[in-house]
Amino acid sequence: MSEELQNKVLFQQVVALLKNAQQQVIRTINSTMVYTYFEIGRMIVEEEQNGKERAAYGKQVLKELSKELTKEFGKGFSVDSLERIRNFYLIYSKSETLLRNSNNEETKSITSEFDTQKTQTLFSFFKLTWSHYSFLMRIDDENERSFYEIETEKNNWSVRELKRQYDSALYTRLALSRDKEGVLKLSQEGQIIEKPKDIIKDPYILEFLGLPELHQYSESELEQEIINKLEHFLLELGQGFAFVSRQQRISFDDKHFRIDLVFYNRVLRSFVLIDLKIGELKHQDLGQMQMYVNYYDREMRLEGENKTIGIVLCQNKSNLLVEYTLPEGNEQIFASKYKTILPSKEDFKRLIESK
Repeated sequence: MSEELQNKVLFQQVVALLKNAQQQVIRTINSTMVYTYFEIGRMIVEEEQNGKERAAYGKQVLKELSKELTKEFGKGFSVDSLERIRNFYLIYSKSETLLRNSNNEETKSITSEFDTQKTQTLFSFFKLTWSHYSFLMRIDDENERSFYEIETEKNNWSVRELKRQYDSALYTRLALSRDKEGVLKLSQEGQIIEKPKDIIKDPYILEFLGLPELHQYSESELEQEIINKLEHFLLELGQGFAFVSRQQRISFDDKHFRIDLVFYNRVLRSFVLIDLKIGELKHQDLGQMQMYVNYYDREMRLEGENKTIGIVLCQNKSNLLVEYTLPEGNEQIFASKYKTILPSKEDFKRLIESK
C-alpha cells in the first residue's frame, strides 16, 4: 500500500471515529435531558400529592416553579412546558414498554430517588429525543404509541418523519391485515418482517407526490413523480427496500414488456416488482403481474434468494376480484390501493370497517 493511500485510509478511519463520537455525545445529551425531565415530572407529581386540593394546588406549584426556573435558567420552563414534563412522567411511569424492561430491583425502583448510577441504568429506556417524546405523548392509545416509539428508534426517524408516518396512519394500515395477536405484537416489537405479506400496506399513502386525487395524471406521470420523490417512496414502502430499476424490460417470443418499478427487499431477500394502475383494478392486471413474477423467479432470481413478490398499486379494487383471480394460499401477488392525499379519520374508519 502506497504512503498516499495509507494516509487516506487513516484519514477516513479518524473521520469515522470522530463522527461516531459526535453522535454518541448528542445521544448522551438527549438521553440525559429526557431522564432529567422524567425525574422533574416525578417531583412535581409527588409535590402535588401533598396538596389538599390537588387540582388547584398543582396549578399553583407549576406557576411558582415556572417563575423560579425561568429566573434561574431563562426560557424553556413555562407553565405549559412543565405541564408537558409532568404528563411525560405520568404516561411513561405506567408505560408497558418501560415495565417490560424492568427485570431487576434497580430498574423497578425507577420512581425512587434520582442518582448517577440509576441514570446509566435508564439509558436502555429512553432512546429518543425530547421532541420525539413530546409528539408521542399526544397519542392516547398506548399500543399505538409504543409501536411508533419502537419504529422511530429502529428506523432512526426524525420528528418530521415520525409525524408523517403517524399522519398517514401507518399503525392502522399495518393493523388492518393482522389478527388481535398480530396487532398486539406490533405494539410490543414494531413491524417484524418474516413473510411477504408483512411488507404489504393497504392503502399506500403517497401524499408527498403532490398529485391530485382525481384522474388527471397518467401512469407514466405517477411513476415519474415517484422517481422524483424516491426517498419518500422508500420510506412509505418500509423496512429493507432498495431501488433497482424503472421500466425494466423483459422479452420472450419477440414480445417486450416493461415492469414499472423494481426493488429488492434485503430483509426478505427477494425482488419486489411494482406495477402502477390508474383507476379500477382488472383481473388482467393481476395476470400480468403473475407473468412478471414467474419470469423473475425463473430467469433473475439467484440461488439462496426467496421468491419474487409482485404488488399492483391501483386507485380502486374489488377484494372479491383479487380473491378469485389469485390462487388459494397466494404468498407472492398482492393488490393495494394508493391515495395521493391523506385520508381523513372518517375515511380510515370506513376503510377499517370494510375489511
